[in-house]
Amino acid sequence: MSTQVAVAAAVAGIGAYAFYLRNSQVDTTKPTFGKFGFHSLRLESSELINHNTKKLRFELPNKELPAGLKLSSALLTLSFPNGEWRPCIRPYTPTNSLDEPGYIELMVKKYPGGRQSTHLHNLKPGDLMTFAGPIPEPVWTPNKHPHVALIAGGAGISPMYQLVRGILTNPQDQTRVTLVWGVNTDEDIFLGKEFGDLEKKYPGRFKAVYVVATPDAGSPHQKGFVTKQILEGLGLSATKEKNKGTKVMICGPPPMEKALKGSKGFGPFGSAKGGVLAELGYTPDQIHSF
Repeated sequence: MSTQVAVAAAVAGIGAYAFYLRNSQVDTTKPTFGKFGFHSLRLESSELINHNTKKLRFELPNKELPAGLKLSSALLTLSFPNGEWRPCIRPYTPTNSLDEPGYIELMVKKYPGGRQSTHLHNLKPGDLMTFAGPIPEPVWTPNKHPHVALIAGGAGISPMYQLVRGILTNPQDQTRVTLVWGVNTDEDIFLGKEFGDLEKKYPGRFKAVYVVATPDAGSPHQKGFVTKQILEGLGLSATKEKNKGTKVMICGPPPMEKALKGSKGFGPFGSAKGGVLAELGYTPDQIHSF
């Protein structure tokens, strides 16, 4: 099930269920998100990590247990901003290690006019937030693919960060990882140090590349957008021997995903249009978008 489908399914009746949640008892003997359910979590801390992104840490009911999430899974957030009757539901991927007990951490980019991102940025320590999940994404299988190419745009980096760290820190998983992150400015690369540390620790297995639309003067990063030429220049063409069996995962703004994946076509006269990844030789079964 895609994230979009999961969000749509959750909308039906979610408001009434969330109100019921306020009076329900919490089972603290099991991981909070071991199975789908609704949970009200208290914000422990809020930290601004760049000009528009905050790191939010929420307490789990049991400080001794991890969240119960599997690699590549996300959660839905539910709120009623400014007392509105319409629920606001958005998916977010926790960015802390899934083995860490006691809390989940979100990195939330605030968008102009974004109802949920604004609500989350306005939360103060001690405030409650309702979560539902986990969202059923394909569970990562170690060594299923020799190489995975992760292509992110903007805030779409969250599931990629979870995957990169989960893959590399698993001693049983030898998958090679290439990350391409498209951002607006150098300041938007708020995980640059973390990815740099992983590159040093896992040489030959992990490479991170940043593509910046409006780079600073003297920026070391490539200027522009994630295009066919950029991906070819990084050696990510499917025709290359080293990319046989490569899995490509995408998470970013809809225009970016459409450019990479192409369009299916609509109606009797609509025709499918291949995207950048098809031009590079990738087949639909090699591509997954969050």
